[in-house]
Amino acid sequence: MPDMVDLASLAERRSYKWRAFPSDVLPAFVAEMDFLLPSCVREALHQAVDTGDCGYASASQLAEAFASFASERHRWEVDPARVFLLPDVMTGVDEVLGVLTGPGDGVIVNTPIYPPFLRHVANLGRRLVEVPLRHEAARWELDLEATAAAFAGGARAYLLCNPHNPTGRVLSRSELERIAELAQRFGAVVVSDEIHAPLTLAGSVHTPYVAVGQLAADHGVTLTSTSKAFNLAGLKCAVMVAGSEPMRRRLASLPEATAFRAGLLGVIASVAAWRDGGPWLDGLLEHLATVRRDMADLLARHLPQVGYDPPEAGYLAWLDCRRLGLGDDPSAAFLERGRVALGHGPDFGPPGAGFARVTMGTSREILAEIVERMASACQHA
Repeated sequence: MPDMVDLASLAERRSYKWRAFPSDVLPAFVAEMDFLLPSCVREALHQAVDTGDCGYASASQLAEAFASFASERHRWEVDPARVFLLPDVMTGVDEVLGVLTGPGDGVIVNTPIYPPFLRHVANLGRRLVEVPLRHEAARWELDLEATAAAFAGGARAYLLCNPHNPTGRVLSRSELERIAELAQRFGAVVVSDEIHAPLTLAGSVHTPYVAVGQLAADHGVTLTSTSKAFNLAGLKCAVMVAGSEPMRRRLASLPEATAFRAGLLGVIASVAAWRDGGPWLDGLLEHLATVRRDMADLLARHLPQVGYDPPEAGYLAWLDCRRLGLGDDPSAAFLERGRVALGHGPDFGPPGAGFARVTMGTSREILAEIVERMASACQHA
């Protein structure tokens, strides 16, 4: 199990999570965990600093380490020659869509969705095509009929988030195969953000998009990183994996400067995590399985009006607060009256109105404090 950190120690951190709000606010708004790093990562970073190994990034050993991790965790055999170094996943989104699509092309996203997807697609001069998820029988589902209609209407790319942020849904192989068939039929590309994949919890199985078959491999690109599973977002290292050799050749035109925006310490930490962080990750998964159950119990006790579908992957809770009567952005009331900062539901697109996102990557005690502060905000309404 990851080493827990108490609230007083966490408050001394200098990351955005712990500096964005006044000290009396408990932050649970950003996808950043509250644990110490795996010992293998700490040792690798200490060695780099002690030897002055802090120069420009080199991808040496990164592709091989990722390929080994993908094989072990996801039964995905990755050709290291098709792995590219990036500073982060959203840079990959920008660069890949910039190469594989043209101005005005439609890009499908499944709202509610990670807010940067919405901004980056628009900033690239592409047309945002929202295909909202459907909520049926306590589960978030793809609307494949609407997806087909979006492709038929001119969408030329699908910016897929699997596992999905913020709902935590893990797509099935059959769903991915259907997406591949549609993308192939309409000559589109699929860019799959799989940053939360290593955090797939018991009861679900993550299938990498480009591993579902040749159709997907031909037009697919995977983006991922150690930033979520190992809490290394600030070190700036991610990878892009071309699903096929023709796709690798298309991506070879990316600017050389893209890789140099990555950090060497990020590469060193990622190699250590992918190679030796398995036992730490297994302990984390056990803990996250516990806190997702805790969240259900806490809500039942303190806020039974709030809807919650336990995530199939990750440490994010997407909470339906519409019955609380707190308006389109309930996080504003939780912040003002409860002094707890949650993710703004409307930032995730129109389907996010009345919702809030909570980061559960923390101790059971701090999670309880988060929910108790939310309940206090409702009592003071």
